[in-house]
Amino acid sequence: MTEIGRLITAMITPFDNEGNVDYQQARRLANALLDSGSDGLVVTGTTGEGPTLSNEEKIRLYAEVKEAIGGRGAVIAGTTDNNTANSIELSKEAEAVGADALLLTVPAYNKPPQEGLYQHFKKIASKTNLPCLLYNVTSRTSLNMTDETTIRLSQIDNIVGIKEAGSDLDQIARIIEGAQEDFLVWSGNDNETFYIMAMGGYGVVSVASHLVGSQIKQMMGLLLEGDVETAAAEHRRLLPLFKVLFVESNPIPVKYAVNSLGFDAGQPRLPLVPPQEKTIAELAKVMASYKMDLPV
Repeated sequence: MTEIGRLITAMITPFDNEGNVDYQQARRLANALLDSGSDGLVVTGTTGEGPTLSNEEKIRLYAEVKEAIGGRGAVIAGTTDNNTANSIELSKEAEAVGADALLLTVPAYNKPPQEGLYQHFKKIASKTNLPCLLYNVTSRTSLNMTDETTIRLSQIDNIVGIKEAGSDLDQIARIIEGAQEDFLVWSGNDNETFYIMAMGGYGVVSVASHLVGSQIKQMMGLLLEGDVETAAAEHRRLLPLFKVLFVESNPIPVKYAVNSLGFDAGQPRLPLVPPQEKTIAELAKVMASYKMDLPV
């Protein structure tokens, strides 16, 4: 299986002044993120405004980003929605253009039971040779995939881990304890990375790594080396930045923040809008307290 990496950035999707995907800027951003500590990139996830992108735009993004970074890092394609058949088709196309792995998100809106979640993910995984990373994000889907379902899915060979953003640390502990030995858990929230890795989690799918990737990687390294006290201090230091990036719906704040550093990523697509003035002021105040790692 492809090595996905411990620090994965959920990459924003740059748009040009007309609102079209700016593929050249996406290529530049992908390399800049790897230069500032990321091991891999989720492309067309929530942070990448996946729900507003056409399948054609998604496939081209996977191809362009993979061509741009080559073997430097993994491209994890966000190919799933609440339509199993469409998810399978997009997953196959992502594999064909060179994606290294797939992000399989718990479906929103149609609210399947746990058996439906199991069959949905099992079916998608059976149609690809790529490693698959599950994604539980209760705040966006209004549906929690239980630890029992995740542990059951961990027995499928190419389902290699989960991005857990349900914020239930007890559930995450049960997954780490009960899943197959080679099944990995990534934090889905920057402010929970320290806790999840301290329990035995593997890494993070991060938003803040657009700005402070090297610093997050350092904090993770301290934990892995057993220096919990220094890692905890780094977590506390970074926490205000982690929190301010979610004062409005992600990716509104982080996209503005990247633009403010001088990297033109364009505006969000409707139904997302630029941040409120209050958010801009709060972002500027907090960001001023940190050295930014993103090379511009």
